[in-house]
Amino acid sequence: MRPIAEGLYTREPQPRLIGGRESSTGRIVFPCPSSSGYEPVALQREGTLWSYTVQRYRPKSPPYAGPEAFRPWAVGYVELPGEVIVESRITNVDFADIAIGMPLELTLIALDPDDADSVMIPAFQPKGARS
Repeated sequence: MRPIAEGLYTREPQPRLIGGRESSTGRIVFPCPSSSGYEPVALQREGTLWSYTVQRYRPKSPPYAGPEAFRPWAVGYVELPGEVIVESRITNVDFADIAIGMPLELTLIALDPDDADSVMIPAFQPKGARS
């Protein structure tokens, strides 16, 4: 499957998000801006959950272009220590088991798991969970 956008993550067996390091300050952001002054940098694969919520209602269409059969999903801010905090889906965990501070690792999931032609998006799952 193809990525939702080019340049979000590396294409290696253990993918990593691609952030941008600002050349004048060293500050890291995600995603990497296309403007000059930023150098692409592969971010850590592991982090901790900083905050989260569960999206329990179908967003307005457009712009929502997800599956017609809406299923709630968890979304959180994941702190990659010493780098940046990224917003991401949280996957492969029951909503009741999600906890701030839990260790997470990067994975890739289909935006629409029922569509064989769906695009892949980065997400985080509990460390050691099976994708």
